[in-house]
Amino acid sequence: MKHKLVLVAMVAVLATSCENEEKAVPPSVLEVTTFSLKTVANSQTFNDLDAKVQENFTSKQPGFIRRESGVAENGQYTVIVYWKTLADAEASMSKFMSDSSVADYAGMIEGASMKMNRFTINADFAAEKSEFAEMMYFNLGDTVAIEAFNTANEHVAKETATRKGFRQRITGVDENGKQVVVIYWDTKENSDAALQPFMNSPTSKTFMGMMNAPTMVMTRSQMLTSLESTEISNKDKVVALLNTFNTGDQKPISYINPEKYIQHNLGVADGLAGFGAVMQHAPPEGFKANVIRAFEDGDYVFTHTEYDFYGPKAGFDVFRFEDGKIVEHWDNLLPVAKANPSGHTQFDGSIVLTDLDKTEANKQTVRDLIENVFMKGEMDKIATFINPTNYIQHNPSVPDGLDGLGNAMKMMAEQGMFMKYTKIYKVLGQGNFVLSMSEGTFGKDTPTAYYDLFRLEDGQVVEHWDVIAPIPAKSEWKNENGKF
Repeated sequence: MKHKLVLVAMVAVLATSCENEEKAVPPSVLEVTTFSLKTVANSQTFNDLDAKVQENFTSKQPGFIRRESGVAENGQYTVIVYWKTLADAEASMSKFMSDSSVADYAGMIEGASMKMNRFTINADFAAEKSEFAEMMYFNLGDTVAIEAFNTANEHVAKETATRKGFRQRITGVDENGKQVVVIYWDTKENSDAALQPFMNSPTSKTFMGMMNAPTMVMTRSQMLTSLESTEISNKDKVVALLNTFNTGDQKPISYINPEKYIQHNLGVADGLAGFGAVMQHAPPEGFKANVIRAFEDGDYVFTHTEYDFYGPKAGFDVFRFEDGKIVEHWDNLLPVAKANPSGHTQFDGSIVLTDLDKTEANKQTVRDLIENVFMKGEMDKIATFINPTNYIQHNPSVPDGLDGLGNAMKMMAEQGMFMKYTKIYKVLGQGNFVLSMSEGTFGKDTPTAYYDLFRLEDGQVVEHWDVIAPIPAKSEWKNENGKF
């Protein structure tokens, strides 16, 4: 009973804007949903669909008040919806999950990344035409008195309202005591300018010191309505190009530079003509490509794809761009195999992109792993690079865990077969995913191309996919560019 009374007091006292309300505002619900898109999703298409979802679905639901969508610099989306009641919010979500009109939109969201919270607020939205929003939610520290927090919150609200570009500050609380603060700004530039002074302010430090730090989540999002239509990304161009196998659409072919297209698939002739010849000689049923993962690293895009290309194939493709056009292509293909001893296929597993700020560190970890363990044979260092208790393996022949990897390598050695890495050609990455392209030998010294995709967490590899394919003899090459 005491806990419930505290929650009621929190809802009643929390400041809802920079000015005191003369007339009490009836409580309403603030629904906050955050998520990432699938790595193969086209963000431009998604943004267009988001507007249609608002117009054709969400705004027509009972109890709807307002909806705001934004995207952060790391690609995370935040959708904020204001409802009259909690029942209205729940009814809309139940319908959303089964409504065919939003299927394309929902299908572009990576489900495992989605998180939703609902908060009770006492505020009317009054921040029209805001281009930028900050949101922070958190639990209070165990020993924090609600009265002290409310006082600190009021002081922060007054101080924030003095900042240039400030539009509105809305606060609320959920049924478990989690707090939310949403601040609307006219532009990102004014939000950026206010951020450091906020962090350095004694008032703000007192306020933030009352939070349970591990529970604090902060997002800073550009409103989709303020975004100008931008040129399609290189990643989206590659995904569209690979999808031509399924659609027959000729437009994505224009993403290839017709004057310069260096081909490293040794079974395909050089240039755009070589690509065209492959398409012209497709079997009657055509080729198929299901892009599972797609990533971008500077001028490079790399993909993980399930092909039907003269039979089921697992493949990695790498494309290099110049001035927005594809000018070079590498790949490695292998027939699809049955699930490995741990039940994993060559395609399943995580597809959630995170840790964009750790890209370079993760690339270095992978390079160090290959150089020290697989090239120098320093197996005593393997647990430094690969998580010893959480390692998911997608190689068709190797089970999960370091023990599984070690046992597989031991069995190969007993049969006189070895896996050797002799040179790393490229290490590409985006966030928690890193692809390495290496040369070596496999079995009984067969020249081999190794393409390894790693997923990392906290600086260690926790998941691995690969395509290990022999390099054909030079007499079989249809171009002179080499495998790498």
